[in-house]
Amino acid sequence: MKLAKRISKISPSPTLSITAKAKRMQQEGIDVIGFGAGEPDFDTPLNIKEKAKTAIDKGFTKYTSTSGIKELKEAICEKLKKDNFLEYSPEEVIVCCGAKHAIFNAIMVLCDKDDEVILPVPYWVSYLEMIKIAQAKPVFINTDAKTNFKITPQQLKKAITSRTKLLILNSPSNPTGTIYEKKDLEEIADILVKKDVFCLSDEIYEKLIYDGKQHLSIASLGKDIKRLTILINGVSKAYSMTGWRIGYAAGPKEILQAMANLQDHSTSNPTSISQYASVEALRGNQKDLEIMRKVFEERRNFMLEKINAIKLLSCIKPQGAFYCWVNVKNLFGKRIDGKVIKDSLSLADLLLTKAKVAVVPGCVFGDDNYIRLSYATSLDNI
Repeated sequence: MKLAKRISKISPSPTLSITAKAKRMQQEGIDVIGFGAGEPDFDTPLNIKEKAKTAIDKGFTKYTSTSGIKELKEAICEKLKKDNFLEYSPEEVIVCCGAKHAIFNAIMVLCDKDDEVILPVPYWVSYLEMIKIAQAKPVFINTDAKTNFKITPQQLKKAITSRTKLLILNSPSNPTGTIYEKKDLEEIADILVKKDVFCLSDEIYEKLIYDGKQHLSIASLGKDIKRLTILINGVSKAYSMTGWRIGYAAGPKEILQAMANLQDHSTSNPTSISQYASVEALRGNQKDLEIMRKVFEERRNFMLEKINAIKLLSCIKPQGAFYCWVNVKNLFGKRIDGKVIKDSLSLADLLLTKAKVAVVPGCVFGDDNYIRLSYATSLDNI
C-alpha cells in the first residue's frame, strides 16, 4: 500500500514503544522495572475525579465549543494571571486534546513548507516529528552539560536566518530537567523580538520544580515577546491526569483562532467530562499537587545519588520534570555477554532483555550519548 509521503517520514514514538514492550513482558510474568514512562504514577486527586462523576450525572456528555468550555477558559486565564503574571482573555486561549495536541496545532498553523524551526538538542521526541509533518525544516542547536543543556544567545543568533519562523523552548525540559532562569529568558526574548521570531513555550512541567526554584514564563517578560509567544500547558503532569487529555495554549488571538479552525476539522472539542474535571484541577485544592512534587523531589535525590555512584555513569541534577538524563558514553565499546554496547539504543535493548530494566535511548532525543530514566515510579523500583 502506498501511503502519503508526509506520513512515511514520521518515526513511531520510541518512548511509547519501549513502554509497550516492557508492559508485554510484564504481562508474560516477567518482572520488569520501567523507567520509560512520561507520566506520574499517582492516581488523579479525588476532588478532580468527583467533579468528573458530577459531570456525568448532570448529563454534561455532549459536544462543547471546539476551543473549550467558557468555565475552563476562564479558569486557565485565572491560573495564568495568578501563577505567571500574564493577562489573557478567553478568546486568547484554546483547550486541546492534551498539550501535545496544542503543540501540534500551533506548529501546523504557524509553519509553511521550508520554514525553519529552531530546536534545542536534546529535544522531546514529538517536536521533531511535528516539524516534519508541517514540512518545515528543523534547525538544531546542540547543548551539553557545560551550559546545563541550555542554548546560549550566541548559538541562537547564529541559528536564525531569513527563513526562521519559530523557536521551541521547553522549560522545565524533557528530557534534561533543565530550567531557563530569568536572565536566560531575557536574553532569548531580546533576540526573538529583534528578529521577529515566534516562540513556542512548552511549560507542561511548570509545577514540578525542585530546590526552591521558581518557574518563569518567557511571555511574562513584556508585551513585545508576549505577542510572539504561544504558551503551552495542561493538567496531565501536574495533576496526574495524563489519560484525561486536556492541554491548552494561550497566545495572540489570530493564531489561537487559526488553531481553533484547524481543531474544528480534526478533533472538534476535547472531552466534555475531562474539561469539567479540569476546572476543578485549576481552581480546587492544590494540596495533592504539592504532595506529589515533594515525592518526586525525594525520588530525584535518591536516583541521582545512585546513578553518580555507578562507575562510568554521570548525571547533572535535574531542576524540574521527573527525568534523569544520564551520560552513558563511557560504556560504549564494552561488552555484556558477548554483545557490544555500540550506542544508546543497543544499551537500552540490553538493559531490557538482560536486566529487565526499561529506559529510553538518548538517540531519540537527538543525543546518542545519553539515556533517559523517569523517576515517576516508586522508590522501591528505583
